[in-house]
Amino acid sequence: MDIAEALVWRCPNATGDDLQHALQPVPSPVPSQPTGDRNPYLAFREHLAWDGFAASNGLHDDARAALVAELDARIATVAGTGFIITPFGRADALSDALGFASSGGIWVKDETGNVARSHKARHLMTVLLHLVTAELLGLAPWRSDDERPSLAIASCGNAAIAAATLALAVNWPLQVFVPTWANDAVLTRLRALDADVVVCPRNPGGPPGDPCVRRFRQAVDGGAVPFSVQGTENVWCLDGGRTIGWEMVAAPDACDRVFVQVGGGALAASVAAGLGSGAHRASKGTGAPQLHAVQTASCAPLERAWQRAGALGGPALAAQHWDECMWPWMPVGESAADGILDDETYDWLPVLAAMAATGGTPVVVVEADVIRAHDLARAHTAIPVSPTGSAGLAGLLAIRDQIDQHERIAVIFSGAAADRPT
Repeated sequence: MDIAEALVWRCPNATGDDLQHALQPVPSPVPSQPTGDRNPYLAFREHLAWDGFAASNGLHDDARAALVAELDARIATVAGTGFIITPFGRADALSDALGFASSGGIWVKDETGNVARSHKARHLMTVLLHLVTAELLGLAPWRSDDERPSLAIASCGNAAIAAATLALAVNWPLQVFVPTWANDAVLTRLRALDADVVVCPRNPGGPPGDPCVRRFRQAVDGGAVPFSVQGTENVWCLDGGRTIGWEMVAAPDACDRVFVQVGGGALAASVAAGLGSGAHRASKGTGAPQLHAVQTASCAPLERAWQRAGALGGPALAAQHWDECMWPWMPVGESAADGILDDETYDWLPVLAAMAATGGTPVVVVEADVIRAHDLARAHTAIPVSPTGSAGLAGLLAIRDQIDQHERIAVIFSGAAADRPT
């Protein structure tokens, strides 16, 4: 697809019931250090696909930078903070607790202080920038705020709150499709952010898969914009997610492995894309770290796809065997890391490819490791992470006996716990 085309969300071959197609941003080389801007959308702006789209349609450089700054200021009025390059450094006490040497250890990327208290808004910001740019340049079919189509997302957690936060900042209507078991506190927060919450019961006799995703897709087919953190539904979310990996690449210490918790897969896909493209890695003689995608035993469709792809010719041929590799996990069990219980790993293809390219593997963790990881994170860091947010650390615990004490391990604490003061 041409970068200049507006409002292209999915692969054009994804039509009707045939949604087994995926777009990805073209890889972009990243300098060894970002600019001095604290906002990642300014620090890495020239490497974002969104910026290429805006430039290709005639929006000059100063106007592009000003648009990012203006949107960020509006978001900060709703969220209490704008976007910042988040901390990434060695967690000394946690490293000691898990028996690492001083030359190794655990490096934590802390997303809990980000907009809406998780990494999810990173993905949605580039979707929003694309929308606002298309509107500004007259590339959108609507001509006034009153004619704007609704945004839509299927989520009952951090992604929904991030979507509602950004939508309110620009006064854009948003529908959030949630399950019947959605947390009351989350629903209250969504309604306080002016989101239209749509509860989606699961029909016992209905088709497999998430009923919220089905209702979301029906809304998109009816004209809503997929304001989604699933790259298969809106490829622009993978653009902004890469900033996490780019920030990690810019750090002075190169890591040997990265453990990333996986639900829908956009976080792992985006981080892998960012980590795989750092110019200073080559200068250090290092490649991208081994990627380990972490899921719980309660719901592990990605690990199943990895095994199936291996039996069908390997990850390089996985896209040709989508039906045979990726389908809804049934029944989905329970976990304290409930934010990664997506019954499908929607962005599974780039995650499989990244694991294969880096020599990584999926890791399936038992619930005891999920709980222990969260306890360790809260006891040995000052980060108010949730059990979902620390689930990558559970993957490290599961294979700790396979990892040398001198290895440098990266994990992403992707979201804050609900008990964090607001």
